[in-house]
Amino acid sequence: MRELRVVLIGGTSNVGKSTVAQLVAETLGFECLSTDALARHPGRPWRTVDREVPAHVAEHYASLSVDELITSVCAHYDRLRPRVEELITARAADDRGGAGLVLEGSALWPTHIAGLRTPHTAAVWLTADASLIRARIHAAGHYETATGGERELMDKFLARSERYQALLTDALGGPGPALIDAGGGRSAAEAGSGRSAAELAAAVLAAVDAQTPQTLQTPQRRPSTDR
Repeated sequence: MRELRVVLIGGTSNVGKSTVAQLVAETLGFECLSTDALARHPGRPWRTVDREVPAHVAEHYASLSVDELITSVCAHYDRLRPRVEELITARAADDRGGAGLVLEGSALWPTHIAGLRTPHTAAVWLTADASLIRARIHAAGHYETATGGERELMDKFLARSERYQALLTDALGGPGPALIDAGGGRSAAEAGSGRSAAELAAAVLAAVDAQTPQTLQTPQRRPSTDR
């Protein structure tokens, strides 16, 4: 991996990108960033111990259909695309000896990334069985003890996440070396919470090592987001 400068880790929400990206960055001695830090979009619509759901986030998920939620998030990623591409291109071309970059986020769309033709860059996308993503979202949002209204918001978020993953998988042309299953091909019942973060990070590093980090190449087909 001597020539590697940038590692990209994409995937839908709650598939494990952030945790894995941090481990990969630590292993490589790279900086770790998220596309979420570049611009925000209505995020996860469930309460945590230190955060209530903002009113505008609750309204976003309550008022839009799943199709409209997909349209909204894709439009957000399109607006974010120039900033993402500028960051990737600059870090890939940096030959001053600084730390490399691990960039993770759902905004990393395969055909957009492939169109950059950036040197010293490798990219993978994480996926998981729908039941595993559902289990993670339910656990994070304490679904069993949530109110009916809170469950409706989580259900919308989950439906959007599943739809986005289907589009992403189609854009990659189905299973292949750039697509890594966070659950090891198993459902939540079979896999529990999925592969450990360390196991998944090792799989990402192996996939990155197998790529030629000279000019990034991924499938050039992007499916329509019309439903």
